[in-house]
Amino acid sequence: MSISWEQVIFYALGGLAFFMFGIKYMSDALQTVAGERLRLFLEKGTKTPFRGILSGALVTGIIQSSSATTVLTVGLVNSGLLTLRQAIGVIMGANIGTTITAYLIGFKLEHYALPIIAVGVFLLFFSKNKKLNNIGQVLFGFGLLFYGMETMGRGLKPLKEMDFFINAMTSIDDHSIIGVFVGAIFTAIVQSSSATIGVLQELAYQGAVTYEQAVPILLGSNIGTTITALLASIGTTITARRTALTHCVFNVVGTLIFLPLFMLGIFPEIVRLFTDYIYVLIPGFGGSWEVLNIKMQIAQAHGVFNISNTLIQLPFVSALAIIATRLIPGEDVIVEMDPKYLEPHLLANPPVALSQTKREVLRMGNIAKESMEHAVVYFFTELNKEAEKVNYLEKVINNLQRRITDYVVKLSEKQLSEEESNYAYIYVQAINDIERVGDHTENIVELTESRIEKGIHFSIKGLADMRTMIDKTTETYEKALQSLETNDQWLAKKVVESDDEIDEMEKRFRRGHIDRLNENICYGDAGAIYLDVLSNLERIGDHSVNIAQYVLGER
Repeated sequence: MSISWEQVIFYALGGLAFFMFGIKYMSDALQTVAGERLRLFLEKGTKTPFRGILSGALVTGIIQSSSATTVLTVGLVNSGLLTLRQAIGVIMGANIGTTITAYLIGFKLEHYALPIIAVGVFLLFFSKNKKLNNIGQVLFGFGLLFYGMETMGRGLKPLKEMDFFINAMTSIDDHSIIGVFVGAIFTAIVQSSSATIGVLQELAYQGAVTYEQAVPILLGSNIGTTITALLASIGTTITARRTALTHCVFNVVGTLIFLPLFMLGIFPEIVRLFTDYIYVLIPGFGGSWEVLNIKMQIAQAHGVFNISNTLIQLPFVSALAIIATRLIPGEDVIVEMDPKYLEPHLLANPPVALSQTKREVLRMGNIAKESMEHAVVYFFTELNKEAEKVNYLEKVINNLQRRITDYVVKLSEKQLSEEESNYAYIYVQAINDIERVGDHTENIVELTESRIEKGIHFSIKGLADMRTMIDKTTETYEKALQSLETNDQWLAKKVVESDDEIDEMEKRFRRGHIDRLNENICYGDAGAIYLDVLSNLERIGDHSVNIAQYVLGER
């Protein structure tokens, strides 16, 4: 029988493309349906490593992508919402959850692929209901996954008769480590362990690969899949990078444990025993290891490896964290997203609760000051990491505004004295002004981004004037916070005086910039951006005055 290379390449690569697109499309739809709820679930469901494992497995099982879960976890760590130890539990669970895709493939639903795709397309194009559209996207991706498997099978089938492929697979029989490298490299390239295992299952189903040859490649795929999280961690905090590294260490250690067990024939026996004595207890899965199709046997090996690896390494979560810390030394200065001082049980004691509220308001004010400092550095240096810090701090500020407001509302339900009610009012008003300071800081970042995109440069005189106004605005805002902290009315009056100077500066620098435009020292596009930055600085001064006037009792 003559073998057409064109058929092998076209069908195999085309089928792989359908398969990977199906997984991605289905995963995206599932994340759209439950993405924010899953993010919140991960935040709340990780108090212990064991709970983190359950959360990671559940989330990955729902969105059908361990890569998406690990990238989400790295993002949560980067935001300070998860600690390294919490993240390790989630990553362990993600490895378990990703086995569901392999089990789905093991059911051999290829014959139903086209009807599933048809239903998905019908819901996508002929329904105006958003929920039905999302369901249609899930079904379309699900059907395409199996259609890709079937198409891939047509291309992979001839491989079992090709001498070079037979020799390559035989070398894995003799040197299992080669199979690990093959699995790791292929998975790193396609960035999907599900894709690697799907190809393996189809190769085995076509008779081109034996179970013994598939397992080392399967182990390697668990190492290769960590590349996605490692790439996602570039440019993030030290703790986030440690999280991604831990994912890699976890799977490398697991492979180092189970590869020798496989070579000694122990791991295959573990999988068989698990199937015969535990797997058969699951409803709908009667029989034993011998009656399972080869696709399901590979899925079973994948599942047993990830579950066993998690159980073995679970007691050593702290050790994994220490290893990652040693490999990536340094300290993160992470601004926590949630309040630090708003204790619910203190609401029964209004004076103490108000004192804690004040501490949180001042913390929020200092975060806005830090955001302003990063925006200024970005304006003068154009370093992207400074803009990213401002964007993150803006989220922190907005969250604190909501949480402080909710806390004060609950506190106001208690019997407050007139003085306490006045302080509660001042704090609520102050955080609104602080939040606006954060908004103006973000505006400066956006204006800087626009300047960079357009290649605009300001004159030396323009930059010097801007620096002067920035320094004065920062000083004024700092004094406003100090007056709020100490209830210093003299300092509050100084803030009002400083704002008058800022207003005068803005008028003077605005006129100077317009003169430079007329003299062609600066150009039109630069003019609009420069004046907008001045305006935002002037508005920060106004909000500083508002805070000072709360202290003076004038608002």
